[in-house]
Amino acid sequence: MLDGGLDALGYVRIVIDIALVWFVLYKLIMLIRGTKAVQLLKGIFVVLGIWLISYFLQLKTLMWLMSQALTWGFLGVIILFQPELRRALEQLGRGSFFARNSTNEEETFKETVSAIMKSCNYMAKRRIGALITIERETGMGDYVETGIPVNGTLTNELLTNIFIPNTPLHDGAVILTNNEITAAACYLPLSESPFISKELGTRHRAALGISEVTDALTIVVSEETGNISCTKNGELHRDLDQDDLRNILERELDMVPKAPTTKSWNWRGNKDG
Repeated sequence: MLDGGLDALGYVRIVIDIALVWFVLYKLIMLIRGTKAVQLLKGIFVVLGIWLISYFLQLKTLMWLMSQALTWGFLGVIILFQPELRRALEQLGRGSFFARNSTNEEETFKETVSAIMKSCNYMAKRRIGALITIERETGMGDYVETGIPVNGTLTNELLTNIFIPNTPLHDGAVILTNNEITAAACYLPLSESPFISKELGTRHRAALGISEVTDALTIVVSEETGNISCTKNGELHRDLDQDDLRNILERELDMVPKAPTTKSWNWRGNKDG
């Protein structure tokens, strides 16, 4: 009976131990999601994979190189990702690291899509130029730093007010992270593709540029025509109506099953500077 009781207690401890480890790993993954640390994590797995292959095939030189990369790589991680590590420690200190997220994600998503659509529709009717970049998996920290921090909850009114002409923040891009306006007046890299129509202005080139180096979804409202365009993965979708915009937002933000868009991605069309 005693041995059986001890064995049962031992199994309980093992289960609790494994559960806690998985919980901590889950929280760490959620913490780095949407930052450049995700790309680093992928790189680490690649290096580990190469090391394992070299170990089984007894490729000693390659195995030594991978071992050195892993050994010194952790020091590089600490140096390169100080902001992410500092944020993790701050959340741990506030107790939010282990806090349960009670936000209704589906409701938040609907509010986010609605706010973006209402704002774009308002600005399109009045031909107010706008450049809105929605952060996805790839971190946008480098581009956020070029602008003015906002860190405000996304609303139709706030997003629209930022792009009103002759205001301090209207010139540049707004970067959204989830349901938050992270920064405004941000500078985005201009696309250098030779296939871009000369009719396109700086906003469209910036939207294409950021889509070539990140997986961000970017919306452009033309101040010349009022047309709405969208870029992703180096592709430009022009002259969107409200249904097109809603479908793209819902599909690309991974909240509903993907379906074909009603228009093809293209580089050319009517002037939409």
